[in-house]
Amino acid sequence: MDLRQLRYFIALNEHRSFVRAADAMGITQPAFSRSIQGLEQEFGCVLVDRGHKDLRPTPEGQVVLQHALSLVQGAALLSTQVTQMTKLDAGEVRFGSDPAAAARLVPDAVARLVNSHPKLRSCFQVDNGQRLSRALSREEIEFFIADIRHFEADPNFQTRALTPRRSVFFCRPGHPLLAKESLSTNDMFVYPLATTQLPAGIRKSLANLSGRSDFSPSIETEHVPALLKIVLQSNAIGVASAEEITDDTVALLHWRNLPPHLESLSTRCGIVTRTGYRLSPAARALIDILQMLDQPPQPALTPATPARPLPAAQPCA
Repeated sequence: MDLRQLRYFIALNEHRSFVRAADAMGITQPAFSRSIQGLEQEFGCVLVDRGHKDLRPTPEGQVVLQHALSLVQGAALLSTQVTQMTKLDAGEVRFGSDPAAAARLVPDAVARLVNSHPKLRSCFQVDNGQRLSRALSREEIEFFIADIRHFEADPNFQTRALTPRRSVFFCRPGHPLLAKESLSTNDMFVYPLATTQLPAGIRKSLANLSGRSDFSPSIETEHVPALLKIVLQSNAIGVASAEEITDDTVALLHWRNLPPHLESLSTRCGIVTRTGYRLSPAARALIDILQMLDQPPQPALTPATPARPLPAAQPCA
């Protein structure tokens, strides 16, 4: 028994035809059949019900198939990891990013990486920190970029701080709030709140401000372009990282009595890796680029006035 025979058996299960499976594996049908027969001789039992139209695995074949999948996938993973650990220009780098970093920092870093190493494959997923941490624990990614406050005290993770990202409140031009000379936090809860995922501490603070036992925004999504479009077409108040708000038609909102602790709306962005895990050369190279490119974000908006002020509508300071 060898991995080649196991791969053939997996192909037969996928294609349910000796002819199609042999063609997919690039060998002749007689040679393919002999390999399957040799595997059956090795185990001393029939693995495929040849009397069935779909060539279903026998009960013994099902057991062999489960282990074959695990062995073949494990061999491929072993080969990939050894290659990634020894060669920067081989294999791939898999990582994760929250939406804010994916909007600006990650594209610039990946572009620079691919310019330096065009044969390297980069694959990244965009999600919130909690889901990315689960992907990291399952070894689906090597690192991720997100708010590091949730992971600094966890011994399973190591964090490297990047520049904090400031979050802002914003609304559409012509929003009723822009006609007021001064805004209090009470005004915030008159309209729907549209946000990216908020940490539990921020939810609690907003609940206290609103006088509720709990607080959930009316609209919550990690897809900032969709959030922005909703805000521009409604009276919802948006909350997102300043560097993600690239539409200069929205207006910033400022609350005169916002408690100082709500400054934690700003994200303590950083890079999260697993403790004791050796990063591949590609991952280390990408992290070096991310840290080199990391700079304090420059908001696309001017805090004092909206980009298209209406005659009687000025944003509040």
